[in-house]
Amino acid sequence: MATRLPPQRVAVTGASGLIGTALVGHLRNEGHTVQRFVRRPAIARDEITWDPKAGTVDLTALEGVDAVIHLAGAGVGDKRWTKKYKSTILNSRLLGTTAIANAVATVKPSVFISASAIGWYGETGNRAVTEADRGGDDFLSAVCREWEGAADLAGDIRTVKIRTGLVLDPTGGALGRMIPLFRFGLGGKLGNGKQWWSWITLHDQVRAICHLMESKISGPVNLTAPNPSTNQEFTAALARAMHRPALFPAPSLALKIALGGFSTEILGSKRILPEALLADGFNFDYPHLTHALETLVTPAK
Repeated sequence: MATRLPPQRVAVTGASGLIGTALVGHLRNEGHTVQRFVRRPAIARDEITWDPKAGTVDLTALEGVDAVIHLAGAGVGDKRWTKKYKSTILNSRLLGTTAIANAVATVKPSVFISASAIGWYGETGNRAVTEADRGGDDFLSAVCREWEGAADLAGDIRTVKIRTGLVLDPTGGALGRMIPLFRFGLGGKLGNGKQWWSWITLHDQVRAICHLMESKISGPVNLTAPNPSTNQEFTAALARAMHRPALFPAPSLALKIALGGFSTEILGSKRILPEALLADGFNFDYPHLTHALETLVTPAK
């Protein structure tokens, strides 16, 4: 296990998102000083101005930072995948990561942790994959390749590319959207339910990022729990945790009509294992789905 570091100065993009909000709170509770990137003139001491589209970062405010954690990017499930929004998904990652990586190469923190996603692997079917496996060939795979490639502009700074799975928390993300449906007995499997979902609790996501900040590991790291589940197993476990039935499956055709291109992420199968993280000595607080969901939905019962 990595030795706990003394208080660090950490700069975070995407600090207002689901993961970023939890991470900033945790870092501050642990005694670290956190500065948040904002896309306007900074008005508080903990803010750093940047403009992803223009490729600019306030290097003076960033000088002396110990770690940079880059989480910003347009949500892949926020809107229908029109040609325009697919361009937004790509550009928000490519331009933003290029700007931050160039800044990192200049100010030279000890570590640069840059977001990526398990979309890198594309469709895996029933095959379990690790960081050593090749990437896929669909839209999100291509986005992840360019995204991670931009992070390499940080040069010789230790760079960690966190390939995140389905992050579970009742306050947002996929689980936040599913809980109300299941609460009213309207939940069920999606499509045939056989597709693999690789998940991680928000709690362990934040702990894993902090672990990587303190360790010596570099390169791609899968941030998923060690026990992925099928969608049918996931929805059944959620129904049990909420003491509700799961009687209303969503047919594949209906999801494709409702969600467009994003339906491939819901219906596709990604069985991803966190080999690098486990080899680096990280221990999950929630390695099993049933315990995770029972803990997460308790307030919603």
